[in-house]
Amino acid sequence: MPRTAVTTTDAPAPAHTFSQGVRKGNVLQVSGQGPVDPTTNEYLHPGDVKAQTIQTLRNVHAILTAGGATFDDVIMLRVYLTTRNDFPAMNEAYGEYILQHCESGILPSRTTVMTELPREEMLVEIDALAVLD
Repeated sequence: MPRTAVTTTDAPAPAHTFSQGVRKGNVLQVSGQGPVDPTTNEYLHPGDVKAQTIQTLRNVHAILTAGGATFDDVIMLRVYLTTRNDFPAMNEAYGEYILQHCESGILPSRTTVMTELPREEMLVEIDALAVLD
């Protein structure tokens, strides 16, 4: 079963040596995305975790779409935050976005981890695992 890179200009180009997403058979893994503008590659919304969460999910969504998936195909989202204090605001923005884009009403599983992220301006990073029918 071949493995293919998933790429789109609707999400930021990888800053390092990895693919935006990788699909093998019916499995699609989206690399961790941050609050980056896909056109300018600039980090957006400094200090605003809600706005960063929405932009990050838009980037994840663009890669899912490029790989032939939707949020209804996502079985797991992993959220990485730099501080526990940002959890309520992230969770609110996350819930609004996911509920709007998960038409089946069956929400993906999720893990949230507090950690340091590669860039100081990043308050959130999210990756996704999708299984397509």
